[in-house]
Amino acid sequence: MLPTALAAETLRLATWNVALDREGPGLLVEDLADGDSPQIAAIARVAVALDADVLLLTAVDYDRGGVALRLLAGRLAEAGSPYPHRFAFRPNTGTQTGFDVDGNGRIGDPRDAQGYGLYSGQGGMAILSRLPLDAGAARDHSGFLWRDLPGALLPEGDPALAGVQRLATTGFWDVPLVTGSGPLHLLAWHATPPVFDGPEDRNGRRNHDEAAFWRHYLDGALPMPPPEAPFVLMGDGNLDPADGDGRREGIAALLAHPALHDPLPKGSHGRAEPAHQGDPALDTVLYGDLGGLRLDYVLPSSRLRVTGAGVLWPAADDPLAADLAAASRHFPVWVDIDLVNP
Repeated sequence: MLPTALAAETLRLATWNVALDREGPGLLVEDLADGDSPQIAAIARVAVALDADVLLLTAVDYDRGGVALRLLAGRLAEAGSPYPHRFAFRPNTGTQTGFDVDGNGRIGDPRDAQGYGLYSGQGGMAILSRLPLDAGAARDHSGFLWRDLPGALLPEGDPALAGVQRLATTGFWDVPLVTGSGPLHLLAWHATPPVFDGPEDRNGRRNHDEAAFWRHYLDGALPMPPPEAPFVLMGDGNLDPADGDGRREGIAALLAHPALHDPLPKGSHGRAEPAHQGDPALDTVLYGDLGGLRLDYVLPSSRLRVTGAGVLWPAADDPLAADLAAASRHFPVWVDIDLVNP
């Protein structure tokens, strides 16, 4: 696929929260192997329509042998969207801290993990690509401690817990994509939702600081060196800069960072949200009474030339709408970039 991508001078990168996080280990593998899951069939059809060269999936279960990811790639290939190159680090989700983080008197609950998870690997991330990925040069910053972030909003608590508590709920990845124009660094993350806690606002603080991590990373203000340009930051930030709950200044500051370009991808659904401040065309997820929110992002580095962008969220009468609804409450976000003429 590399010659085709270069001939077209563009590369499509997308992120999608596919809701392939099951309630027990191995259940996703079973669903993929059985071949009769309506959700997975819908995901495959949407992937064909999306036609992304690189697809970051969030909320997809991780297993050490990569069985689920291999089976999923097989299903996508059968549908007409092959991704020969795949990558995933083990996520923080479900990895226990050994502390009673939620203060309920028990150790080992989902909220006592580094990132919420019923089991290790629940709701991880994965990269699917038509182009090669340089796995040997990939950097995993998922072990970075929350307390080590400059200006961290770490809530009060046990200092011993702070000594092991990682900042990334799922992960902070830097994975080079191999292109004919040199490496393109894929920066991936999936933040915690800023709710489901108490007055200590632990999740709200953490969500804010997960976005702040990337600002400091781009500025070279962390112990690890900053990413090499060009790069694309992508994933589920779990926060809307204009609407919903959370410390919105965190994601707003990231979107305004001078090293990034926000192409403002929009859907074509035509929905209205009179009670919201943000443009509903920018929304990427639909939550019942909360309505639509912009939670998922693809943010190219500022020197990359963006040739197109959108949210794959068509009108309700579009033939693809039923598959999108069956696949996930989130909608894919895509951005086209010019590789040859940055």
